[in-house]
Amino acid sequence: MSIAKTFTVTVVSTGGGNKYVIDGVQQDTVMIGAGLTYKFDQSDSSNGGHPLRFSSDSGNSTPYTTGVTASGVPGNSGAYTQIEVAAG
Repeated sequence: MSIAKTFTVTVVSTGGGNKYVIDGVQQDTVMIGAGLTYKFDQSDSSNGGHPLRFSSDSGNSTPYTTGVTASGVPGNSGAYTQIEVAAG
């Protein structure tokens, strides 16, 4: 399994609470493709206390866990969350 893309994740505090910043851009949606694997590098110290979760709905009510692997503790060296998106 090769990584299609590695995203760098940081967390910033805004007037509306903490927000994830992906590759330097504050956003709530990341487009990923079927049959590929993506790694979200959470080693930056700003990730401490902010585990990354995926959701298949905009309400974020139920975490999506199929093909998802988390390694390490967010905010510590080497920490990441990875998702292998099923083909189809």
